[in-house]
Amino acid sequence: MTAESHLFYLATAPRPQLAGARGVYMWDVDGKRYLDGSSGAMVSNIGHSHPHVQAALRRQIEKFTFGYRLHFQTEPSEALAARTAALAPEGMDRVFFVSGGSEAVESAIKLARQWAVVTGQESRWKVISRFPSYHGCTLGALAVTGYDPLTRPFAPMMQAMPKVPAPRAYLDGLDADDPATGAHYASLLEERILDEGPETVLAFLVEPVGGAATGALVPPAGYMAAVREICSRHGVLLIHDEVMSGGGRTGRFFGAEHWRVAPDILALSKGYGAGYAPLGAMVAHQRIVGPVQASGGFLHGFTYAGNPLACAAGLAVLEVIEGEGLVANAARIGDRLKAGLAGLMDRHDFIGDVRGKGLLLAFELVADRATMKPLPAALNAHHELVELAYAEGLIIYSRRTRGGREGDHFMVCPPMVATEDHVDEILDKLARALDRFAPKVRTALADAA
Repeated sequence: MTAESHLFYLATAPRPQLAGARGVYMWDVDGKRYLDGSSGAMVSNIGHSHPHVQAALRRQIEKFTFGYRLHFQTEPSEALAARTAALAPEGMDRVFFVSGGSEAVESAIKLARQWAVVTGQESRWKVISRFPSYHGCTLGALAVTGYDPLTRPFAPMMQAMPKVPAPRAYLDGLDADDPATGAHYASLLEERILDEGPETVLAFLVEPVGGAATGALVPPAGYMAAVREICSRHGVLLIHDEVMSGGGRTGRFFGAEHWRVAPDILALSKGYGAGYAPLGAMVAHQRIVGPVQASGGFLHGFTYAGNPLACAAGLAVLEVIEGEGLVANAARIGDRLKAGLAGLMDRHDFIGDVRGKGLLLAFELVADRATMKPLPAALNAHHELVELAYAEGLIIYSRRTRGGREGDHFMVCPPMVATEDHVDEILDKLARALDRFAPKVRTALADAA
């Protein structure tokens, strides 16, 4: 029997103790094997227990484990910053390390604001984001998050930020491949900028490919380029939240590369450290960082920013991603997995949509595919299907699709080392879980009729 835990997190079902993990698999203390079909929380991009990263950590531990950034430069942090700048869009060569995605987004918002202040644009303070969206759990990141269950309890403690609708063409009955659809959703951003007063708008924050709140939402044709043009025209900074889409998971190192669009600032974490150490980064253009440094420096920081162990791990992760061709593998294997998920729609009419890029994929459950009406909230589908999959030895990740209150989507995002055999195993286990779930859907829909 597992001893009483003194830890507390978001309420969840009891889980066994983890005994080991390697590649795409994890084992509990009873020997049961699980396929990590969501890479944890879309983190373990290179899989578990990679020997190259383990060796890099051991080497760094033998040298030193901490050197405060105001006291010393360290080789791991300098090397990782240089490698990151080389991967980033041209001109984005200034890197600020953090320990996670929330810190990366918080840092991006604060850098943008300080830049505005020191360049004589103090009236700019509003950061527009999308609804729904998720950008982190600090109060600053929550203020730009559009996910009611997470934000509402803390609303009195935050400065509310304006929102625009996420471009969910599949729910709005629009053709995502039509450039007019992208133009429509981008126009909503411009309307909001004009309504707020362009002189008050600091930045627009967007995930190039959606994460947990929108379930791997891919923007419609023309959207990303139109957003870039609108921001530039109104003097609004464009911040890309690449916490989940960065690190190669979408089949490009940065998700925005699919549309050849560059931001002014970007936030990066999760797969960047791939679960081997708490690590993230904010990357910015010199034209943003230069005035801030000239004013006396960035008024922001974290104790563990640039931690040498974390940076040694991150550098080794990037070496694995490049050396093993994992970005290309994510694109190739992702196509196979996405096709398999789409095939499950023929088997279950309550699967309403399959979406994503590379190995950042999701499917959404609905009561009616024609209208995209969500399943009854009382069915608690986003929890129930995860538990059925877990019982099959498959880990997937779920959220409520429509602002956190209703709708159910599931992230299927295995590590980028996944093979064709792993995809087949995922689909087989998921199919069994869906088959077990189907009678519950039929009963819930009959009761609601």
